[in-house]
Amino acid sequence: MEKQQRSQQLIDRAKEQAIAVINLADALPVTRSADVMARQIIRSAASVGANYRAACRARSHAEFVSKMHDVQEEADETQYWLELLFRKGYIERAVYDVIAKEASELTAIFTASYTTARKNRV
Repeated sequence: MEKQQRSQQLIDRAKEQAIAVINLADALPVTRSADVMARQIIRSAASVGANYRAACRARSHAEFVSKMHDVQEEADETQYWLELLFRKGYIERAVYDVIAKEASELTAIFTASYTTARKNRV
């Protein structure tokens, strides 16, 4: 598969993940803690796709590596907030399992990409 096509697929997956997280956040109970966590997880989930999109348009290898670092950090943070929401009992196991699986896969992909890019400095 062509690099540009793979990149677009990851952009699309990250966007769909952000939409799933937004829908999840909209369904949370109306409490102070749920509101705080909803804001955080929406910010981090949306940032994954936005930063990956920016990385794909990087003007230099160094800029790409920097953006990929941001992507993998935000992907990991999204997983953290998902885990916290689940442990607090705000989301059911079935919902958590689906969203967390995709979050974990994206985190692994973006972490591997970041690690490879760092090793292949130009």
